Amino acid sequence: MFSRYKKASSNQAKPAAAPVEAKAPLPRTAPVEDPAKSVLRRPTPQSAALPQPADKERKRKERLGEIKLDLHRALLDNLNLSALDTATEADLRAEISSIAAEVLEERSIVLNREDRATLTQELYDEVRGLGPLETLLKDDTINDILVNGPHQIFVERAGKLEMSDVTFKDEKHLLRIIDKIVSAVGRRVDESNPYVDARLADGSRFNAMVPPVAVDGSLVSIRKFKKDKLGIDDLVSFGAFSEEMAAYLQAAVATRLNIIVSGGTGSGKTTTLNALSSFIDNSERILTIEDTAELQLQQTHVGRMESRPPNVEGKGEVSARDCLKNALRMRPDRIIVGETRGEEVIDMLQAMNTGHDGSMTTIHANNARDAISRLENMVAMAGIEMPLKAVRSQIASAVHLIVQASRLQDGSRRMTSITEVTGMEGEVISMQEIFRYQRVGLTPENKIIGHFTGTGVRSNFTERFRLWGYDLPSSIYEPIAAE
Repeated sequence: MFSRYKKASSNQAKPAAAPVEAKAPLPRTAPVEDPAKSVLRRPTPQSAALPQPADKERKRKERLGEIKLDLHRALLDNLNLSALDTATEADLRAEISSIAAEVLEERSIVLNREDRATLTQELYDEVRGLGPLETLLKDDTINDILVNGPHQIFVERAGKLEMSDVTFKDEKHLLRIIDKIVSAVGRRVDESNPYVDARLADGSRFNAMVPPVAVDGSLVSIRKFKKDKLGIDDLVSFGAFSEEMAAYLQAAVATRLNIIVSGGTGSGKTTTLNALSSFIDNSERILTIEDTAELQLQQTHVGRMESRPPNVEGKGEVSARDCLKNALRMRPDRIIVGETRGEEVIDMLQAMNTGHDGSMTTIHANNARDAISRLENMVAMAGIEMPLKAVRSQIASAVHLIVQASRLQDGSRRMTSITEVTGMEGEVISMQEIFRYQRVGLTPENKIIGHFTGTGVRSNFTERFRLWGYDLPSSIYEPIAAE
């Protein structure tokens, strides 16, 4: 009786809808005179439907994200977190897959094989790796990862920035990954200490700044280092500098000249320093000092030191200067400072002047003359009152060579200048440029056209090179005309 009543009510509703159906033919009163117009109308619903695949993909990702969040909570409830460190990758993946299958079955969620595999991999990355960052870290074409809040991640490929489709769930998710990275190297980041420098397990450089200093969400920058370190031959083949410059630099490093690698951010200073260190003889004792350990030298006898920030109570700090002072008591043949940026410059110059020839460091500067000015400024900021002439005399006797690395407008990195410090003329430090990168023009694709050339000035250390067995031909210093 009740079902009949429902059917009857639905049948009674049909006559009420009849007037609407009667109105349907009304548009025929406006006949289509031009058949082309009907053709033009047809794309309209199709063009409106174009975003549907994108919307469907977006909804699919949102659904997977919600499922992943639920599964991650289930993993935290079921996994024995204390045993994660000793578990093998195969066992952990099998356990994650098993827990995920149980949860999906309980909630009657059906996923295809591809989505299930993607979900299992993302869950593994959350538990053992660095979450969404794992896919970017595994991509060898990416040089830099830049996170501007949880929903905006940029990557650099071939010197150009592009937006990534990878995102974090929310700010808490991003903060959890940041804390996982910094705690692994014994550092911390929170509201009282909102910025941190650290390194990843593979040696990549990591920097983070969190709210309230970061206004729109945590800011993260990761400078990836390639697994296969670039040597001199690789840099020559990539066009970073010429074979003549490589021969000159080999002689300079082997004969223990003190070298400063100068350049801006992202210009390749650390890569250049790593490559230059390959010319150091394997029998020498090398000590490296860095804020975050990044240099990976290939020699056998290498002692690595890393500075340490103060703890929560403001105690326990070990500065780069402390490391440098201690290094002088450790019988080094060479000292390599990852970057000189403060009062450690005094000890660095003294080390170069007192029997530790062949030492190297990097500084931020736009050219060789600016590099000298930076050294002078750092000495002044160290609070040591010395006459400017005495400071310059110290620098002139300590520094032999300034290698300028630059990142050009098309994203390429070049060694744009090699300059020798020749001494003092009055109160001014005298220098001479030996090699330079000569720009000629631009291609239609905005790629820089140029070539490396000697300046025609013979090296001031020619006799030193000859006595050490590096008799370089004078032809390498000759200028090269543009083709």
